[in-house]
Amino acid sequence: MSKKEEGKERVEVIRGWESLWKTEDWWAVWMAFIVIIIALVLYYSGNVPALKTLAVSAPGKWTQSSQIADYFAKHWFGYVVNYLFWLIIFTITSSILGFNAKDFAISFTFVYILSIIIFVVAANKTVHNFNLEPPLLAVLLGLVIGNIWHYPKWMSSGFRVEYYIKTGIVLLGATLPFTLIYMAGPYVIAQAAIIAIITFVIIYSIGVKIGLDKRTSAVLGAGGAVCGVSASIAMAAAVRAKKEDYALGISAVILMAIICIFLLPFAAMAAGPLHPGVAGAWIGTSEFADAAGFAAADFYGEWYHDHIAAVVSGADAHEQAIWAFTLMKVIGRDIWIGLWAFVMAVISTTRWEVEETGIKPSPMEIWWRFPKFVIGFLIASFVMTLVTLGVSTTEYMKIMKPNLIGPIKTMRTWTFIFTFFSIGMTTNFKRIFAGYGSKPWIAFFTGAIINVILGFTLSTYIFGPVAWSKLPQWAPRV
Repeated sequence: MSKKEEGKERVEVIRGWESLWKTEDWWAVWMAFIVIIIALVLYYSGNVPALKTLAVSAPGKWTQSSQIADYFAKHWFGYVVNYLFWLIIFTITSSILGFNAKDFAISFTFVYILSIIIFVVAANKTVHNFNLEPPLLAVLLGLVIGNIWHYPKWMSSGFRVEYYIKTGIVLLGATLPFTLIYMAGPYVIAQAAIIAIITFVIIYSIGVKIGLDKRTSAVLGAGGAVCGVSASIAMAAAVRAKKEDYALGISAVILMAIICIFLLPFAAMAAGPLHPGVAGAWIGTSEFADAAGFAAADFYGEWYHDHIAAVVSGADAHEQAIWAFTLMKVIGRDIWIGLWAFVMAVISTTRWEVEETGIKPSPMEIWWRFPKFVIGFLIASFVMTLVTLGVSTTEYMKIMKPNLIGPIKTMRTWTFIFTFFSIGMTTNFKRIFAGYGSKPWIAFFTGAIINVILGFTLSTYIFGPVAWSKLPQWAPRV
């Protein structure tokens, strides 16, 4: 395939003021801030029940069908409100972006119904015990359906992977105020920086050396070093990679994430067992997806609580594993989505494209190419930083977190479920394997193995004695 033909597969860059309403990036920002503004207005006006109705959550653990029937009898209205909210704003904005409104509405309804089924199945106690969290179950179900059922082409309008995940990334920023990053302390920042830089450089360098395209290598590197699916898509947008590149990155991330769900907890058990804070930090450093990592940390923490000690260093052992994981993965590593996207957007625009075209771009070209939803992520984080300033830890934990941050997280979870299911529906394994061969897997899994080893070393020997084994003394509001 020629460079010219490759370029056709990449998203056209829209420049000028019209980009504010003609690009997914900006609409993802506007969509997320609609959610954030609604949440803030309802929270500060005292209408928390209305907010929780909109941000309807998944059912709790269940073992009998009667429990699910009772749950939906009480919460059916919330699902109607939630469905209509997403349907209306996604359909309107997709129509503005050029999609057929009717086709999108029908396809999205299919996505939403399957999302509800995924939530219900994932909440089953037996399924939960196998650590099949909703996002993982969503992608697995999507892969099965998408690779077996040849759905009509018009339905793909509802499988908007990039749109859903970009909206979710901005909402992720709203749940990560800078105060949390500050309170996480130098240990989290240092460990996250070490793992994010080294893993990215290893995967990228190996990929380029064995013959992969630079953009493909960058997408794989971001997926392995930072936040899996979110980072893969953010990087693909930043360097103008092909759709197949981020599909490949997502596939590698999901496969490694599933392996690590079982590998890391059992390895932590065999290695001591490890202090729950240390194990949680290792999982947060070396897992490749938030949902998978949470499942692994939750599993280990619960096991340690039940079989070793319920309380360690004056705090609940189960909670310590969750705290450490959240600090390292959701706060420490996820913030690198924006950092790597910015760095690689600059490199791609000023170096790679100059080499390919011989034309030196204007400084504004960096701005047009930079993924705007990353800016939305940072602004959302800044806004929530202002909101949380001056709020005591007690007030944050007992009032603000469950009644404001919690609902925003729930809305983010909905976008992630839409994303993961759509990924499965649009990922063709035959095409991916036929198009790339073994090279990307060699690069990614080499970096992943080094990541796991380095994560263990950092969590156990470098930062473990001074931080993770003393977690209750400095745990932030996570």
